[in-house]
Formats: sequence, C-alpha cells, structure tokens
Amino acid sequence: MKVKLANLFFAASMPVLKVIIVTLVGSFIALNRINILNEDARHHFNKVVFYVFNPALIYANLAKTLTMKSLVTLWFMPLNIFITFIIGSILGCLVIYITKTPSHLRGLVLGCCSAGNLGNILLIIIPAVCKEKRSPFGDPDVCHKNGMAYASLSLALGAIYLWSYVYNIMRISSSKKNKEVELRGPITGPTEETSNISPKICDEAQLSSIDCSMPEENVYQDALPHGKSDKNIEDPASVKFKQQLKTIARKINLKRLLAPSTIGAIIGFIIGVVGPFRRILIGDDAPLHVLQDSAAFLGEGAIPTVSLIMGGNLIKGWKGSSAHTRIIVGIVVVRYIISPLFGVLIVKGAIHFGLIHSDPLYRFVLLLQFAVPPAMNISTISQLFGAGQNECSVIMLWAYALASVSLTLWSVVFMWLVS
Repeated sequence: MKVKLANLFFAASMPVLKVIIVTLVGSFIALNRINILNEDARHHFNKVVFYVFNPALIYANLAKTLTMKSLVTLWFMPLNIFITFIIGSILGCLVIYITKTPSHLRGLVLGCCSAGNLGNILLIIIPAVCKEKRSPFGDPDVCHKNGMAYASLSLALGAIYLWSYVYNIMRISSSKKNKEVELRGPITGPTEETSNISPKICDEAQLSSIDCSMPEENVYQDALPHGKSDKNIEDPASVKFKQQLKTIARKINLKRLLAPSTIGAIIGFIIGVVGPFRRILIGDDAPLHVLQDSAAFLGEGAIPTVSLIMGGNLIKGWKGSSAHTRIIVGIVVVRYIISPLFGVLIVKGAIHFGLIHSDPLYRFVLLLQFAVPPAMNISTISQLFGAGQNECSVIMLWAYALASVSLTLWSVVFMWLVS
C-alpha cells in the first residue's frame, strides 16, 4: 500500500529542516561579530573531520554492516556514482557553451555540475529519515544500520571520483591562465603568481601528501647523469621522456587518491568481508570490540561538525563576486532539475532489468545521489589553485540555499517511487 503523500512530505522535510537549522547555527557563529567559527577555526575543524571523524565513521559503518553477501548486492552503487559524474560533465559542458563561461571558471562549472555532495548530506539526511515514524523504510534501527552503510560507501566512492577527476579538471582549467608565464622562457626566481600558489599547495591539509620540495626546473637536472661532462649527457629525447614520466608520476600521486576516507573504507571492507577479522572486532562478544566501539564513537562527531563547517563556509558567499547569474542558474538547473530526472530514468531502468535488489532504502539512496548539491570540497580545490574562489563561494551559497527546497521535493518523489 502506498504511503500517503502528506506523510512522505513530512518524513522528507524534517531531515532537511534539521540540516538547515544546524547549518544556520554554523553561519551564525561564523559571523564577524560572533567570531567563534572563524576561518582559522574552520580550517582546523576541517582537518579533524578529514583525518579523524570521516575515516572513523566510514570504517565503523562499513565494517559493521558489510559482508560478502551484501557486497555483491551493492555493486551497482559505484556504477551509479560514475554515471552521475558522466551526466553532470556532459550537462556542464552545455552550461559552459550556453553561458560562454570564462576559461578559468570552466573547471569550476564542470566540477559543480558533475560532483555532488555524496557523503555528508546523506550522512545527515538518512539517519533523520529513518527516525521519522512516517518513514516508508520500516524498522528505524535496521534502517539506520543499513542507511549508514550506504551513505558511508557513497562518501568513500565520491571522494575517490572527486579527487581523481574533478581535481584534475580544475587543475587544468586554472593552469590555462598561467601558460603565458611559462612561455616567456626560463626564470631566475619565483613569479608573483607562483609565490601565491605554492604556499596554498603546501599548506592544504587535504592534499598534504603533495611534494612541495622539488622545484619544477629541477626535473631536467634529475634526468641528467651526475658528475659527468656535457659530452656524456643523454640523448635529448631520452631526457624529455624521463621528464614527462616524472611529471606524470607527480601529478597522479596515488597518496592523493588514498585519502583518509578512502583508507577507512578499505579497512572497513576488509574487516567486514574477512570472517576472522570480523569475529575479532565486530559484535558485543568480540575480543576487540572496544576498538570498533571507539571508532563508532569518534565517527558520531562527523555529522554535526560538517554541518557547522558548511554553514561557516557559506558566509563567504554573502560578500558577492563576479560570478555571472546565468552560470549560477545553469548549475542549479543541472543539479536540481535535469540530473534528478536522469536519475529516475536510470534507477528505474536498473530496477526493470533486475540490476538492483529490492531494498527501498538502497533505491532511495541511489536516486538521492542524483539530486544532492555540489560537493563542498570543490571550494577546497578552488582555494588550492587560487582560481574562482569568490565565484565558488557564491555558487555554493545559492546551491545550498536552494537545496533545502529541492531536496525536500525530490525526497518526497523518491520515497513515493520506492515505497
């Protein structure tokens, strides 16, 4: 029997309202007059969330709920997230073409259209939905247990896609405005532009694994034999080839992909799937269950902390910028109208062909992945490269302000579709 529409609306609106309230608290305490959650405080809080809270939350939920059987049933989620990035990228290219986006902002537009907030928003909304009496997802405890596993897996997969795809798209876009400097020939010292960018790269907490110690010009020197005369220098083609290999190796940097959240997901996979490890750590009778309980206890701090940080970061958008209104409208239309419609078609098609199991909560999460606002880490990437920071703040402000309405309406539709 279909759940009444009024009950669905109430169940969908309450979680979003909770997100709005906590976010507003973060915005309030970030105001200059209050100055509790200032920029430095948000920076340090973000470090704690990135290195401690999120990995602990992902590990605890995946290890507790994931088994070899459930792993087989969740295979469609990585593909679903990949599809969200592909569709978002195609629609982002259309936004760029229609709005005639400046070259240095094209990576930002592509990132906002393709990368949604696949973790933190779900980690807030799913538990709140499960607690509602009018929820169509059955027993609250079972719903919470499974929902946190789905949200944690979504967060881990989203982080991998974000830092492997969006990061490089925005890096390439921001580097275009630096090409003229590179074409001027050898330089004897750092330019004003490189001196502004380098500290951001070295100080960025979430990309602390980047090697900042090797100047770019030393790549050629490392490719040459040491202690030999110019007559013994290797063939120029060989030197250039080695230089390209080293440049590619430094840009790929697997440590960047293996972020703490990803490592937490890998450990959670291993503990959940491997029987001996699971018997040692998972369950009240497990010898080392205190380690699992401690990780879960730490992970509980992620959700409120992330909400407060998100509210504080949105304050930047009030200062205004040169972001074009048509670009903001284009991103909002892609993320809140076109992408969710594609999501309904894709998930319904997967259900029709028997690719997704019958759990309505799992189907709801898959649909919701198409309707979430842009990933907050896009702001971090824009700060890293020093391109489009003000524009990104305005985009995030409007995107998350409108998300309160969009998520509520789409959640009602999605609940109706899966119930």
